[in-house]
Amino acid sequence: MRRHRTGLILTLLISLGTLAAGVPSATAAPTPATSDVVVALDRAAHPLRTVEPGGATDDLRPLDGMIGAARVVGLGEATHSSHDFFALKDRVFRHLVEKKGFRTFALEGAWSTGLRLNDYVLYGKGDPRRIFREEFQRDYLWWNNTDYLKLVEWMRAYNVRHPGDPVRFMGDDIGWAGPELYDSVCAHVAATHPELSARLAELYRGLRPTVPVGTYIEQYLDKPYAERKEMAQRTGQALELLKRQSPEKDREAYDWAVRNAAVVDQVARQYDFDFDDPAQIAAAMRYRDETMAANVVWWQRHTGTKVLLSAHDAHIGYVPSDPANYPKMQGAFLRDRLGSGYRSVGLTFGRGSFNATGPDDAIHRWTLGPAGAGSNEQTLDQVRFTDYLVDLRTVGSAARTWLETARPTRSIGTDYPEDPHDIALARSYDALIHLHSVTAARLRDR
Repeated sequence: MRRHRTGLILTLLISLGTLAAGVPSATAAPTPATSDVVVALDRAAHPLRTVEPGGATDDLRPLDGMIGAARVVGLGEATHSSHDFFALKDRVFRHLVEKKGFRTFALEGAWSTGLRLNDYVLYGKGDPRRIFREEFQRDYLWWNNTDYLKLVEWMRAYNVRHPGDPVRFMGDDIGWAGPELYDSVCAHVAATHPELSARLAELYRGLRPTVPVGTYIEQYLDKPYAERKEMAQRTGQALELLKRQSPEKDREAYDWAVRNAAVVDQVARQYDFDFDDPAQIAAAMRYRDETMAANVVWWQRHTGTKVLLSAHDAHIGYVPSDPANYPKMQGAFLRDRLGSGYRSVGLTFGRGSFNATGPDDAIHRWTLGPAGAGSNEQTLDQVRFTDYLVDLRTVGSAARTWLETARPTRSIGTDYPEDPHDIALARSYDALIHLHSVTAARLRDR
């Protein structure tokens, strides 16, 4: 059945359309013999002991050299709901905290959600189970899983042991702005420039959420374009009103108030597009990825912490696999802003299961067998190691052409199935982690 218009737009705005795999590319250029490619990958690959967090991480040491002195590292996922990807991100983050000085885990989730979870990991404020349940709804529901809960609980425990050098949690996305953002901006203005409170309240009229996340987003998208446009004009005016005020004595409080007002404006402008116009939809997708990149850069520079960015493979990569709908991706914007200070690590898998929404709008557990002939995964699965990581920039010449040629690759978003797209691994990522098999994540509150 055809999805409701709101559902279609949400799939693009908050998630990625599913990119099925297994069909040989009709346009792929001639490549070296598969045996030569596998031999080259064999020589460059480093075996991965496990995806599960805890214990020794000596097998992750080659990753340290691959990311070098990067201040932001993007770590992807080939599905939005496989346990092995989520568990591996937990394990990699713990390793980078201990060995490379990373201190922020950034998620493809709302900025306001990240602030609530950051309050938990820093100060023990709130119950992470409740935060997950309240915040990870609709197309964010995939993050409400047992693996990410385990991660944030480890982060809290780490901070109890290291109060002077804590780890942090951030969300970089703009699908929604929680009531906490409006309250923080209004409280700052009331404390520093009370004469402006009435004006700010008028500009934010009808915008502060009073319903759950999923309901708010759907109601927002159902508003006429002219109304959404007018709302974005008001959030922009509120941001400019705040920027025109002096920081008084507390520069830190002022900076955070401006940043939260900026995110409120970002969210409104994310929906300030005419979604009946295909060109406007593509512009909205570009805006989202550019803004997520800008939020990560702001956080990294403001906190001075190194950031592990968790998002879909398509977002953390450099080259869009679906340029008609996603003209430029977050990874490309981060590379523009940070240069060698950003590194991208893609994830692929040979077979296994994941959760995704089917054509009936219900969540299903999908299971895929070995990847089809002509796909990237078919060759990657022939490497001698079951699971491994490889620096795509230093692989032997026999595999260079193969790595730079686009071919079908599993890149599954929140919905399944959809048409295949071709991905050139070496043009999209600096490094790659390949897992032979994955299992579906355990979703909470379902």
